[in-house]
Amino acid sequence: MPWMHVRLELARGPGFPQGSNRHGYEFVLPLLPDGHLDRRAYDAVPELCTVHRFWEGEGGFVGELVHLDGKWAFSFVPGTVDDEAIIRFAHHVFREGEYLTLREPDGAEHTFRIVRVTPALGPNLRRPA
Repeated sequence: MPWMHVRLELARGPGFPQGSNRHGYEFVLPLLPDGHLDRRAYDAVPELCTVHRFWEGEGGFVGELVHLDGKWAFSFVPGTVDDEAIIRFAHHVFREGEYLTLREPDGAEHTFRIVRVTPALGPNLRRPA
């Protein structure tokens, strides 16, 4: 069960015709050899699935990948009020060049491109600097 470090960057869309490498997420999750989420590994230690949101002009936020009521989201404070839903997360293949969509708490959706998938190393599973 390899634990991987994934970087998402905002894909082109309204307000960002070229996309943006200054808006995105980096997170850790266990992946199966085919690039899908390893649900057993996640269920065993969900606290290892950390996320860092970086958004120019807003600073950074650290949170976790959560699975509640059949939905996957990035959560940055306790409760669900700030959860950013990940559309079809359990069905995604996490490989460079793939895309996924996140829904903000206010309903706005943004598409992101997976720009890097590398092994997560060390006791806290973070990618080396």
